[in-house]
Amino acid sequence: MGLSRYSDRAADILGDRSTEPSRPSGWTAPTATAHLDIRMSLPGSKSLTNRELVLAALADSPSLLQRPLRSRDTDLMADALRALGARIEEVPGDGQFGPDWLVTPGELLGSTTIEAGLAGTVMRFVPPVAALALGPVSIDGDEAARRRPMRTTVDSLRALGVDVADDGTGRLPFTIHGTGHVAGGEITIDASASSQFVSGLLLAAARFDSGLTLRHSGERLPSTPHIDMTIAALAARGVAVTQPEVGVWVVPAGAVSGRTVAIEPDLSNAAPFLAAALLAGGTVTIADWPTHTTQVGDLVPELLGRFGATVTRGEDGALTVDGGAGIRNEGTLPAVDLDLSEAGELAPTFVALAALADGPSSITGIGHLRGHETDRLAALVTDLTVLGARITELPDGLAIESVGGVAGLHGGTWQSFDDHRMATTGALLGLVVDGVEIDDIGTTAKTLPEFPELWSALAGSGPGTGSGATA
Repeated sequence: MGLSRYSDRAADILGDRSTEPSRPSGWTAPTATAHLDIRMSLPGSKSLTNRELVLAALADSPSLLQRPLRSRDTDLMADALRALGARIEEVPGDGQFGPDWLVTPGELLGSTTIEAGLAGTVMRFVPPVAALALGPVSIDGDEAARRRPMRTTVDSLRALGVDVADDGTGRLPFTIHGTGHVAGGEITIDASASSQFVSGLLLAAARFDSGLTLRHSGERLPSTPHIDMTIAALAARGVAVTQPEVGVWVVPAGAVSGRTVAIEPDLSNAAPFLAAALLAGGTVTIADWPTHTTQVGDLVPELLGRFGATVTRGEDGALTVDGGAGIRNEGTLPAVDLDLSEAGELAPTFVALAALADGPSSITGIGHLRGHETDRLAALVTDLTVLGARITELPDGLAIESVGGVAGLHGGTWQSFDDHRMATTGALLGLVVDGVEIDDIGTTAKTLPEFPELWSALAGSGPGTGSGATA
């Protein structure tokens, strides 16, 4: 399944249909015309939705996913699990962004082909499930997905006795020849490139004959909160993962329980919306911010505080960021030095803020972003340089020089590089820099198809009703 149906949706929102169905025409980011004063709801977490879909397909009884995210990544995951034998049906729910999902597990069968798109969770979570199926399962993805590191997945399955045919590439496409079961046992992997390699194995491990003892051998492990999220999701379904030492996880063999689970809003997707308050000034409120969560996006309020934002929590659970006057109105942002090794997916938003700071900044701990949807470090350097920023790559991050705030930047074409977080970062800068044109806003459909509509509502240049946003 390609990007076309999601790009078409973005084009519908924008009121401009491209002559090339898979790639909408450029989108000029709206600039803020006044202080922000907006309250928003956001769709569910992609990370939680896809973990719960996998566990529901492996469970011993049906599961109901309430307020799940509906996006390209989650639809790809649902389609992959359907191909392996799960029944996933839309049922009425109370969410603003679509129906709930009722998942009924079935016998896992192969002899199928799975399209991973550019979804890291699909390409790394589905192979261990496919190994439990009876018959061959071929997995492929977008052209950019074929450049993403997958050798750890291939090697780990082989270490578990699974036959994987990849022509020696360690990348997509490859075929898993499942026998209906995986022996399990103890294996060692290097997950330095992505914590998804660990989560993918943990999610399926309870269904292995002997469970799994998993050891990480690398010097570093990025985004460990995502592993915590996986462990918490397993615990809620009766699978108790233990960690006898750092970098070792033990999953006992046993049943995975069906359950009803309410998916939290995606807090990482909230990052550019909340950061907008620092640029345009005023306040942005996100409804239903969870009190306790394993989402890495829960670090957003703290990180915005480093840039001078004031953050408050309402009695109704909403979170509000007040950006004061905003840099658009001669406010300033302090320079920062951030280690985002635990929250690399948030880096593009905070690199954008640092590009407008009043002194030199550095953002490190993000070298692994070179292996994401695109090489995000190179992409950020390319796009920000086009707008006039001074930014250079470090071995493990980026160094950003001051250009004197908004006056030091100018408009230009912002390339998305098929990466949703690159597109949203361009929109953020376009809030205060005139003439930022994003070449493909449709890439935001990967995790937030409603982004163009929601962003226009935030900027004051689009409807504020019917989209989860009210001005």
